[in-house]
Amino acid sequence: MKNILSVFILVLLSATTVFSQNKKEILMTIDGKPVYAKEFKRVYNKNLDLVQDESQKDIDGYLELFIDYKLKIAEAEAQDLDKENSYKNELSKYRDQLSRNYLFEDKVTEELAKEAYERGKEDVDASHILIRVDYESVPQDTLAAYNKIKSIREKALKGDDFAQLAKTYSEEPGAKESGGNLGYFSVFNMVYPFENAAYNTKVGEISKIIRTSFGYHILKVNDRREKLPKIAVSHIMISDKKGARTFDPEERINELYTMLKQGESFESLAKQFSDDKNSAVKGGKLNPFTKGDLRATEFEDAAYNLKNVGDISKPVKTTFGWHIIRLDERLPVETFDSQKESLEKRVTEGDRSKIVTNAINNKIKEKYGFKKGESFLPYFDTYVTDDVLKRKWTMSPIPNNEEKTLFTIGDKKLGYTDFANFIAARQKTTRPYKQKEAFLVDLYDEFETENLKEYFKEHLEDENEDYAAILSEYRDGLLIFDVMNKNIWQKAKNDSVGIQEYYNKTKQDYQWKQRVDAEIYSATSEMLAQQIQKMLNEGKTAEEIKTALNTEEKVNVLITPGLFEVEQHELPAGLEIKEGVSKVYPSNDSFVVVNVKAIMAPSEKSLDDVKGKVLSSYQNDIEARWIKDLRSKYKVEVDKKTLKHLKKELK
Repeated sequence: MKNILSVFILVLLSATTVFSQNKKEILMTIDGKPVYAKEFKRVYNKNLDLVQDESQKDIDGYLELFIDYKLKIAEAEAQDLDKENSYKNELSKYRDQLSRNYLFEDKVTEELAKEAYERGKEDVDASHILIRVDYESVPQDTLAAYNKIKSIREKALKGDDFAQLAKTYSEEPGAKESGGNLGYFSVFNMVYPFENAAYNTKVGEISKIIRTSFGYHILKVNDRREKLPKIAVSHIMISDKKGARTFDPEERINELYTMLKQGESFESLAKQFSDDKNSAVKGGKLNPFTKGDLRATEFEDAAYNLKNVGDISKPVKTTFGWHIIRLDERLPVETFDSQKESLEKRVTEGDRSKIVTNAINNKIKEKYGFKKGESFLPYFDTYVTDDVLKRKWTMSPIPNNEEKTLFTIGDKKLGYTDFANFIAARQKTTRPYKQKEAFLVDLYDEFETENLKEYFKEHLEDENEDYAAILSEYRDGLLIFDVMNKNIWQKAKNDSVGIQEYYNKTKQDYQWKQRVDAEIYSATSEMLAQQIQKMLNEGKTAEEIKTALNTEEKVNVLITPGLFEVEQHELPAGLEIKEGVSKVYPSNDSFVVVNVKAIMAPSEKSLDDVKGKVLSSYQNDIEARWIKDLRSKYKVEVDKKTLKHLKKELK
């Protein structure tokens, strides 16, 4: 039995060793620096669908792309781009943000998110009275403020008019005019203690006394209303900022509105005429929204004023242009699961974060072990002078015999000198303080929290493979951007001589197709289109035709003049290219006649016409030559055995 057990243990250890080795299999080296197979596998599986060149979708083809990718990173490091402050700051921000997903996965966050979700179903209309006092005020002032708000609350409870009390006593700016009325607000609009009181007080009742960073409050809830659900709409937009237009945008939107009243298809008109190209291809359909989601109050108000599905608004003016809006759907209230991620993010970033922070700190302390050391306040109350309140305190070295440990987290000790350094750096960016003791207490809380989180993040990359992989990808992505920007994009952009020379060599690739100088007439019926044909053949002008066929009540024809390539979507499919008046072509529920004034033969586009395309191609050319140089500069050695294993596994 003993021998069998020994063999079993040996097999288990061997399997574990093989597994560990496979995780660390080296796929290749770049100047001796290893690149592991697991990284290639992860990137290959993640990005394969994005590769457009079919030859690069097999392992060997993709490996060439991967080598180029790693060479760019090697070159970025050789150019010390990873030592730039901009790179370090960006990476640090992302690391902090990413680590939150692992720090904040706890019950406290979810419970606060659920609370916010339930509250978000309602808007609250409340009024309040504020007596100002901050957390640093002396006890006498704090007590005086409390007694004052207490006496005001007693008056309100006895039935005194709340608005008049606010006008008389409230220290909120503008209270004399507003009577303390805040209007409707919802979750996350107010500081958390105030929000708590608002949602926990019944309509018509007076809250208990609330303490916030502003002072003491009482509030009266005037009303509650159900939050508006999201709606889905479609729209037709005519921009009034699209350069030199050949028509008046307001006149065009009114013409389209008249055509809709005549029974024309909303989707067809959106596809043909809307300047919002993203929605035009979908018949004008927009993503669902509620009030406050869009950057156009006029648009939201008009959309919510539509009563029934299918109703169409009159033309609406916003900062984007003119719109016609159709109500397509009223959506049900979103579920908690659909909003959970965004709610949890707001919980951890807002004033609820203090609740979460305390829970997180306790979680980290429990995970790694935490031991409290010497109290900070007795020593630092003397060591730090009042200059710190003016943000001018200069740190002096703490003697070795006075150095003490404040706390230990895991295997890391933080002491007096660490806290002193933190104070010296942080004093310039804190809020103003009146009392040194309050300053020291707040900064010590920050210091402890920051070091607990930093310890967690330092160990997270070693403990969590998913986190390490995501952070590594972002780190590489930043370096790739910086090295490409420095060596390719900016170099090409600033090389006007090189761009001109490249254009001269490749201008045969930039050709105008055959073009027509034409007027496009879109009519609502075939009979009207035939009438337009006749009028054009009689020599009538576009303005004369428009005057004759359109009225204020009814739009029968839309006219779009300009230069058009023969395959441009504005022209009807199958248009016979010849000068003069065309036959009638059906197009998107309309009937189109084209008056071709002139035909322009294919020709080369000038550099000004295609500068963006030329610059892009020139950048690609520089990059190709640069990559060739990198392949010569760095020694790349691929482990054929590991590559063979990878091919077998990925197939």
